[in-house]
Amino acid sequence: MSGHSKWASIKHKKAIVDSRRGQQFTKLARAITVAARDGGGDPDANATLENAIRKAKLASMPKDNIERAIAKGTGAGADGEAALETVLYEGYGPGGVALLVEAVTDNRNRTGADVRHAFSKFGGSLGEPGSVAYLFDKMGTITIDATRYSDDEVMVIAVEAGAEDITAEDDLWEVVAAPADYARVLAALESAGVAIDNAEMGYRPSSLVPIDESQASSLMRLIEALEDSDDVGEVHANFDIPADVLERVAG
Repeated sequence: MSGHSKWASIKHKKAIVDSRRGQQFTKLARAITVAARDGGGDPDANATLENAIRKAKLASMPKDNIERAIAKGTGAGADGEAALETVLYEGYGPGGVALLVEAVTDNRNRTGADVRHAFSKFGGSLGEPGSVAYLFDKMGTITIDATRYSDDEVMVIAVEAGAEDITAEDDLWEVVAAPADYARVLAALESAGVAIDNAEMGYRPSSLVPIDESQASSLMRLIEALEDSDDVGEVHANFDIPADVLERVAG
């Protein structure tokens, strides 16, 4: 998974220090609201909500904000955000990299226009539904600072809890688990005192497309343009970029 753990770590750290943290909180709150609306307000019984709350906590979102977002979703708060819907956009970026764009919006036309504009401006092309989704699998991914823990500490705990794959990439461990096992693996690592760098349930590419540094720079500009949209929550891609190159172009 060349570069992907580094990419997740860069995005997480950027979100923490970003001057637009308010925008990040708005996106996280929308995801929580939709998850609570669709599956109920109990994170123990709603894996999507649990994942959204975890991401919000990793971004240091205040507890009150999280609770208000849940209340909106369940109808317990004012303005239940009933108009919000999730939309998945698919397309290709520079070098033929497949992109899945997850959005939460109250205006599909506005969001679609923003996404299409970003693809067009930065050398990509927006595709039809199903055009690239088959290249991704829904999986849970956990990244851990490899400089703090030995191989055995991470591998033994994760494997015994049901992890499907564990790889080392640069200075990060990447633990991958199927949706049914993700929460158990994450809980086992946290119970053992392992500090989690990032954890999310998302779309993981089943194959990778190698691209050179010039294409990597163009691709990162496209991804950043997509992520700048207030409605876009996550962007997933099947690029193969060495971690040192990714850190240069994404920094």
